[in-house]
Amino acid sequence: MISCINSVESSNMKITYIPPMRIIKEYNASNSQVLLSSVTKHPSFTKDNACVIKKGGYILLDFGCEIAGGIEVTTQYDLSINSSKLRIVFGESVSEALSTLGEKNSGNYHSVRDTIIDVVPYSQFNFGSTGFRFVKIEAMDSDVGIRTLNARMVARDAKLLGSFECDDEMLNKVWQTAVYTVYLNMQEYLYDGIKRDRLVWAGDMYPEVKTILCAFGDNGVIKKTLDYAKNECNESLWMNKIPSYTLWWIKIHRDLYYYSGDIKYLKEQEIFIEKVFEKVKSCISDSGEVSFDRYFTDWSTEGTEDIYLSFRSCLMMGICAIEDVFTVLKNEKAKECNELKNRVKKIIPECYGSKQAAGMSAFSGLCDPKKVNDEILSIDPLKGLSAFYGYFVLMARAMADDTEGSLDLIRNYWGKMIEFGATTFWEDFDVEWTENASPITEVIPEGKKDIHGDFGRFCYVGFRHSLCHGWSSGPAPFMTEYILGIKIIEPGCKEIKIQPNLGGLSYAKGTVPTPYGEIKVSHKIVDGKIITEVSAPDEIKVIM
Repeated sequence: MISCINSVESSNMKITYIPPMRIIKEYNASNSQVLLSSVTKHPSFTKDNACVIKKGGYILLDFGCEIAGGIEVTTQYDLSINSSKLRIVFGESVSEALSTLGEKNSGNYHSVRDTIIDVVPYSQFNFGSTGFRFVKIEAMDSDVGIRTLNARMVARDAKLLGSFECDDEMLNKVWQTAVYTVYLNMQEYLYDGIKRDRLVWAGDMYPEVKTILCAFGDNGVIKKTLDYAKNECNESLWMNKIPSYTLWWIKIHRDLYYYSGDIKYLKEQEIFIEKVFEKVKSCISDSGEVSFDRYFTDWSTEGTEDIYLSFRSCLMMGICAIEDVFTVLKNEKAKECNELKNRVKKIIPECYGSKQAAGMSAFSGLCDPKKVNDEILSIDPLKGLSAFYGYFVLMARAMADDTEGSLDLIRNYWGKMIEFGATTFWEDFDVEWTENASPITEVIPEGKKDIHGDFGRFCYVGFRHSLCHGWSSGPAPFMTEYILGIKIIEPGCKEIKIQPNLGGLSYAKGTVPTPYGEIKVSHKIVDGKIITEVSAPDEIKVIM
């Protein structure tokens, strides 16, 4: 018995039980308020303290925030037969929880969110592994008595070490929501989305990793997921069969090394990165023409002319990351990277209006940030935005000395999701969807639009759309890196530069985890100037 237990890999996950905070809707149910009270999670002989859902009745519960996991139900009431069928419907919105399979693209994609199960009286069972905030419980063929019903949240045992606070409460909420979004996706591996896209996508990880480093530090989920992506890679060397995603994988390794200083782990990647470098080099001609299998970088540019600028920007960032890695490892191939970058620069595709492609081109150094901001990013700034790669749009505007423009985007784009009930950020969002729409927290009134079920794009239309997607967390690292102004200069955070950009804020403060402990910074405007206070571990050199 002991040897069997010892052979099982220990988990870094923890379970938290969360009671429902409100009953949204019920039909043919009695004593439902008992589910909102804190009672012993165990059956008893007392019938009066149970919620009874009559045959054909249901109850719709709100747990107050997005949750990764399922539910724990304790049945209580003497059923007319030994077992009963209970329908369980999870929803990231009220409308999704009230939907039927097939309605508005509702389905059990990657996780079961709508099913019928058998339950017996005086028992306790756990069901579900998905993303949700709302749950509908329906008695199908007989009455069901329920003593307790709690959400069973499964999340990584990770301590929040970073923080951000300023005089704009919406910006504070956005930082916290972005971090919570990624926290839920930090499962045994780093997920893309907890409801549907429960996969390791090497390219989608980049914004998530940036958020993890500024909030949780070098959490073990990063390396575990990076290793998984490499081990699953096929002979083409393209992770997820997408060339840009392998380049992002290398970029993550570069940034992770600069944060952690773990030279041993970086050295373990050298042979693989060498192979990728040779493959990339063979795909770029002396004249700068490229010949890759696929040019995908993100859904917003897929099938458009802007895919070429977006891909070339990613290519430039990937080669720069390879150069940094080879330099650190004293690999002679580092000297070849500069020539390869010059090849890429020979052809700079035109931008046809994609804010994501424009932001990446500025961030990668291919295009001038001010020109990009003046001609594309600042024009109708909320139109055409994407939750994925939003980080690069924010960084590009700030690089063009338009930090106020970046903060306005955060307030009016990510902040608008919060206004419509988001406790985690969505896979995609368009501000135009909010016109005459109802928030995700309410039953849709007659004449109103369903912001979840009536919209969506690409492969995520209607209820297939994930409302907890890690790639949308870009504002958190942006605010830490650019508003607090904390930038890593030397690997292992041994040297940090503090260069705040308050963008009209009167104060901003926060903490950032490092391998040596937390850095604490505080900035405030006094007589038109920024006054900064810094506290850092002795091992870290701070440059103001």
